[in-house]
Amino acid sequence: MSEWFASAFSKFGSLSATAWAVLLALLILGAVVFVISRDKRRWSTRMIANAALCIALSFILSCIRLYRLPQGGSITLASMLPLFLFAYAYGTVPGMLTGAAYGVLQFIQDAYFVHPVELVLDYPLAFAMLGLAGIAHGRNDRGSFVAGIVLGTVGRFVCAFLSGIIFFGMYAPEGQNVFVYSAVYNGFYLIPEAAICIVLALVPSIERIARQLSFADSRR
Repeated sequence: MSEWFASAFSKFGSLSATAWAVLLALLILGAVVFVISRDKRRWSTRMIANAALCIALSFILSCIRLYRLPQGGSITLASMLPLFLFAYAYGTVPGMLTGAAYGVLQFIQDAYFVHPVELVLDYPLAFAMLGLAGIAHGRNDRGSFVAGIVLGTVGRFVCAFLSGIIFFGMYAPEGQNVFVYSAVYNGFYLIPEAAICIVLALVPSIERIARQLSFADSRR
């Protein structure tokens, strides 16, 4: 038995950094699923189905990249919008949990990181911040929804900004302040991404979907 444990620990210790990162991502995803399963009163079957649908739509839209930056980050076809819609319909905490789950899937898709803390900042935590759009939950006007999109984007920007300063400062051009570099780099793709989401959110059919989702939640 002792030999078996020794062999198991030696294999466990020889895991690559990528394998450790995948394990960490799966643990985070498992924690999100656990929280959802424990909170049965709040998470109805319809709500879980809508969360899965919004994650799937965001994932599909994230594959439509209009522009991709060299050190990570892309301008996509409004891949954040379904997550904003979910947060608007169900509130901040469910929105953040759904965003974190989506962030884990994004990491598994790209599987690129330089440090475990960077992984958390750029994936589950950054996308969880999109759930801040849930502050507009229960407010049936487009101005509140747009404000929620802006706040969620700012939350994601803060995570990306910190990650850029701590882990990607070496890419800053010589003589450029690392804070300026990180702000410009991350703003370069997040501002257009948010603008696309806002424009589409103001389309009557999208606005109607947001209101229908929010109305359906209020009737639970």
